[in-house]
Amino acid sequence: MRLLLTSDTHLPTRTSSLPDALMAAVESVDTVIHAGDWIDEAALDLLLSRSRRLIGVYGNNDGPGLRRRLPEVAFAELGGVRFGVVHETGAAAGRERRCAARFPEADVLVFGHSHIPWDSTAGKLRLLNPGSPTDRRRQPFCSFMTLTVADGRVYDVTLHPLHPLPPRH
Repeated sequence: MRLLLTSDTHLPTRTSSLPDALMAAVESVDTVIHAGDWIDEAALDLLLSRSRRLIGVYGNNDGPGLRRRLPEVAFAELGGVRFGVVHETGAAAGRERRCAARFPEADVLVFGHSHIPWDSTAGKLRLLNPGSPTDRRRQPFCSFMTLTVADGRVYDVTLHPLHPLPPRH
């Protein structure tokens, strides 16, 4: 099973549309996981219409409409791997310890907020932040991640760099 991880799409405040490379990848995977900060419900509707399956949460910048439609934390078992999804995990220092304690039932925790890609482990918990496909902040590029899950294992975690997008018109 192929998965795509994304977060912090910030439409339309960072750009007017999602990158073509991201949208092509969305249509080629089995499940899309979005870790919050959509900003506009149209972004949620777009990914719902293009994804075979979408798992998402709201972020700190998401308003009442998105908060009514999405949970703060989501859980799903995919390919025998237990995923947790949340927007914020706090400061980088101590993140692994805090998340392992908060999500003891998860094998993988997908998170966002920082716009900074992250891939680390804490015991059995793997923490993944795909960065942002629309706002690179202090990173050299925007990004998203893909991975494969099968038989209770995670394979081929890949960070996909995207060129910075032009500003919104």
